[in-house]
Amino acid sequence: MAAVVGSVAGLRTQKRVGFGSVEPAVLAVLKQLEPLVSVLMLAVCALAFRVPFSAAIGSAAVLTFVISGRIFGRTRRDEELHGESHATVLSRILIEWAAVVCVLLLAGFAFKITAQFSRAMMLTWFAATPVVLYAVHIARLRARWIISNSDLAPTYLIIGANSVGFELFRRLPRKGFLGFFDFRSIDRLPDSIDPAHLVGHCRDVAEFARTHGVTSIYIALPLSNVPRIGEMVRELRDTTASVYFVPDVFAFDLVQGRLVEINGMPAISVCDTPFHGMDAVMKRVTDIVLATAALLLLAPLMVLIALAVKATSPGPVLFRQRRYGLHGEEILIYKFRSMRVMEDGAVVTQATKSDTRVTPLGRILRSTSLDELPQLLNVLEGKMSVVGPRPHAVAHNEQYRKLINGYMIRHKVRPGITGWAQVNGLRGETETVEKMRERVRFDLDYLSHWSPWMDIKIICKTLWVIARDKNAY
Repeated sequence: MAAVVGSVAGLRTQKRVGFGSVEPAVLAVLKQLEPLVSVLMLAVCALAFRVPFSAAIGSAAVLTFVISGRIFGRTRRDEELHGESHATVLSRILIEWAAVVCVLLLAGFAFKITAQFSRAMMLTWFAATPVVLYAVHIARLRARWIISNSDLAPTYLIIGANSVGFELFRRLPRKGFLGFFDFRSIDRLPDSIDPAHLVGHCRDVAEFARTHGVTSIYIALPLSNVPRIGEMVRELRDTTASVYFVPDVFAFDLVQGRLVEINGMPAISVCDTPFHGMDAVMKRVTDIVLATAALLLLAPLMVLIALAVKATSPGPVLFRQRRYGLHGEEILIYKFRSMRVMEDGAVVTQATKSDTRVTPLGRILRSTSLDELPQLLNVLEGKMSVVGPRPHAVAHNEQYRKLINGYMIRHKVRPGITGWAQVNGLRGETETVEKMRERVRFDLDYLSHWSPWMDIKIICKTLWVIARDKNAY
């Protein structure tokens, strides 16, 4: 009995799914070249300037490898760069490399070892490395094209002539595609599928794979076909093809859709926050650094605004209002008082053009967004982020969550001082439900496509919008 239990336990431990890639080895190596190239460039510059190897240079090499691996090896980096112009890619590389350099400089100043490095060598390394990294990117694109359009491309079949199968076909290289298999006849196929691409019925797929030496088979059938899929997979075990199941996740409105591992079990994230693991650490550290720097830089201006608010109208300097924060929890946000009223009840009326509640000074503060500066304190408290969906009054949340599907999903991240909706023309009053729905759409788009680069883009666009936009009053 003990032996049987032990055997069963042994079998159970094997029910574990790992996560990996199906890309060719050449591309996998090219995707990891940036950290190595960065370190090699440091070595080349050291040799060129005849700088002897030292513990300081070794430490810089190790730190460079770790930091550049994290920045250049991010999971979604290729997706973010896909289809971008060469100028955009080069600017991205420059900014990413600048981030690596900043970390190195901070570490150097913190440990007081900057004097141990040759300035000429380091400046040359800082300037030359992004050029070489750009060349690596071009080489990667070229290698991907060669592999996808040569005899090196693996042959594959798609089982399921449906929307999921067609989407998969669109994303895979054309070279090596042998056709679709389906349980249905040609006359029952969707119009998006070329009838010439249907090469057979699912019952014949195993024989076809053996005859044609198929490398990979992708099963894109609905989950309702599980019994048939199980029978087909058993037949495909008599072939040498790799078999992949592609679920129809596009049936959902995905927010941070991705595959995750839960103690060896695969799961599909349908609605999630982008801030897990090191991404959460990166976001929080960036918030603290930006908020601290902004407070130090703007402290004199904030003192002057506080004195002006106190001198021009009766009432407190700061306006505190309850809003929803991370996970929908109530938080108190701070603003310079710009109105004669302090609304925070069951009914909160949004400011409108020529609103008599707004003070003369408040009108200037609101149009320039200077009234939002105290929210930098909210960022340091951990209640807000520099970039994220703008928080609304609790009364407005309770109103719109009943009218707009997915409204509360925006609270899966910390609210921001500025956001993706605000730099896309949705700053200020939302006088209609449709306008609020459009704002929520941008907020969810931010959650779905967040990246550090996107945050930088939003911050830069915010400065431009404040200078030109007149929607805030």
